[in-house]
Amino acid sequence: MMIPAIDLIDGKVVRLYQGDYQQKTNYQDSAKQRQDLYANAGATVMHFVDLDGAKNSNERQLDLLSTLVKHPTMTIQVGGGVRNKKDVEQLLELGADRVVIGSLAIKHPELVRQWLIEFGGEKIVLALDVKIDQDGNKTLPTHGWIEDSGVNLESLLDDYIAAGLIHVLCTDISKDGTLSGSNVQMYSELCANYPQIQWQASGGIGCLDDIKALIPTGVSGVILGRSLLEGKFTLEEAIACWPNG
Repeated sequence: MMIPAIDLIDGKVVRLYQGDYQQKTNYQDSAKQRQDLYANAGATVMHFVDLDGAKNSNERQLDLLSTLVKHPTMTIQVGGGVRNKKDVEQLLELGADRVVIGSLAIKHPELVRQWLIEFGGEKIVLALDVKIDQDGNKTLPTHGWIEDSGVNLESLLDDYIAAGLIHVLCTDISKDGTLSGSNVQMYSELCANYPQIQWQASGGIGCLDDIKALIPTGVSGVILGRSLLEGKFTLEEAIACWPNG
């Protein structure tokens, strides 16, 4: 499944290079124009990141998001600065199908596990950004990849699975925004070791061959951001090369 992704700052479609607000690219299309384009191309799931909300939850772009989340043919997942239960409830009440939770899932797992139990696994997506060290350990930095949490990916997952975890958006941060290909080996390992999770591969997709390389891994979805915005290929082409669309 192809999952187009759009990052939003001040109502505009943007891309950050490896999470850096100082390395920002603005795109001309509005978020709604892009969403309609992707829906017409056949996308059934879409991923939005509210980067204003990520910086300050009081500045969440609720008016814009309200026009995007209630889509007749798409499942919409929204992230960006989810820090408490009120934020989760706010986005779900707005109409989001899934709420994406990042750093908080690493810093306060007991809290996020409770939300999984309360809202259900279909309503929560964990966004886990992975840094792989020289020994192959998958660590989870936080706060825009600046702070080392000291938490290992595998050690975090077991308790979440027990709480009903279904969806994980996983990014190898060394690949994000680079268009240099995904970490195929990492996704193969994760899908083999945690088949009960529907993995969303994120980061590094630059051409159709990068998508095809992920087919044998077992990931359920592929996040497409910069590659679509910069016209490296069309969404129709991406969907066509994936089994069952």
